[in-house]
Amino acid sequence: MEERIVQFIRALRASKVRISLSESIDAFEAVNHLGVKDRENFRLSLRATLVKDAAKLAIFDELFPLFFGQFTPPPTSNLTQELSPEESEMLTQALNQMTEYLRKMLEKLLRGELFDSNELTPLSRFLNLENNHYDRFRNESMRYVKQEKLSRALEDAIHQLVEMLLQMGMDFERAKIIQQKLLSNQEALNQQLQQYIGQHLINKKPQENLDELINRPIRSLSEQELEHLRKEVRRLANVLRTRIALRLKRAKSGPIDLKAIIRANLKFGNIPFDIKHKDRTLKPRLVLLCDLSTSVRVYSELMLSLLYEIQDQISKTYAFAFIDHLEYITPEFIGKGARQAIFSVLQKMPPGHYNTDLGFSLKKLLQDYLDLLNRHTTFVIIGDGRNNYNNPRLDLMQEISHRCHRIIWFNPEPSLSWGKGDSDMLKYAPFCDRIFHVSTVSELASAIDQLLLT
Repeated sequence: MEERIVQFIRALRASKVRISLSESIDAFEAVNHLGVKDRENFRLSLRATLVKDAAKLAIFDELFPLFFGQFTPPPTSNLTQELSPEESEMLTQALNQMTEYLRKMLEKLLRGELFDSNELTPLSRFLNLENNHYDRFRNESMRYVKQEKLSRALEDAIHQLVEMLLQMGMDFERAKIIQQKLLSNQEALNQQLQQYIGQHLINKKPQENLDELINRPIRSLSEQELEHLRKEVRRLANVLRTRIALRLKRAKSGPIDLKAIIRANLKFGNIPFDIKHKDRTLKPRLVLLCDLSTSVRVYSELMLSLLYEIQDQISKTYAFAFIDHLEYITPEFIGKGARQAIFSVLQKMPPGHYNTDLGFSLKKLLQDYLDLLNRHTTFVIIGDGRNNYNNPRLDLMQEISHRCHRIIWFNPEPSLSWGKGDSDMLKYAPFCDRIFHVSTVSELASAIDQLLLT
């Protein structure tokens, strides 16, 4: 029962009912005090503790029976047993003029039958019940089926059928009785369908919203949750871009430029009416080195996604990836969307049993791309610093630190794990100007924001 109450609270929240943690605790305490034997007391205890806005009571009343009540089919009428032979003949002739689908549905309504499992299964696919959001079920799926598809089509068909029967000479009052009973049977079908959708959805774990996912450790996320994050990266990047652009706008002026002031104010007799500032370039020039080994692969993927979505706030980015060798991956992004480009990169360096070797990759970087490393460059590494006991090449790391403006390291592992096993992180740390711990997407975005701060 406790698990069902938790699912019910999730469904209410997904349907835009604001429920705090303290209100959830109040609900459990009320249930513990009143018990669950009296269904009405149980319902009222949850209603009083969970819903504070009268406008949301209808949502509660709609969802409660789906979680805490068995479906009792509404009474239906079997009209085929009430018809005279002449009326049956008229109905047969009228139904034969309908499309096959409507004819079968109307025959079901005439017999007062509900949907069977063979009919509900294709309907669930039609309704896209793989979507976990309860508010989507309430506001889209049921509205779409009841109003636009099943209900409207069936109601129109019922009216059309009655018109045909009247034209064939059926008594008006008798035709209206048939119409009313068909509409009543149709409502029973709608209620069965609504209950089926609700029972289908409550057995599925509702998808957590983005705010919850970005604050959970990336290692703990399922593939489905990661896919949801991948789709939302652009929205996260837009928030980050706006904040960075505003900061750049406010700090676009550099220090006072005395020479420019003198030149600009010669016409005023060197009285400094027109103050000039030196240009201040805040957009950094990045050389990015991403570890694509299995343990940190998804971190590098998300890092690349975020950075390439905010390229307009970066002077230039040169991206490299490595496992046991170095790959220059910037060309993969030319003329492609970020997601398509990253997919291409990940295919080029698939996961597997590689012997990760950062030292060898640093060697290749200095041999082939030395010109990219200068006093304007911010050198960024994302990885766990685990080197499979290969030579870490600290001499090369020292040379890079001398050549570059600064070195920033994004590490998903906590500092307590550094230096243990094959980790060389404690050896690399002295050469870094800043090390960020990035176990969640929220921490990753915050670290990128600080990276672009200066």
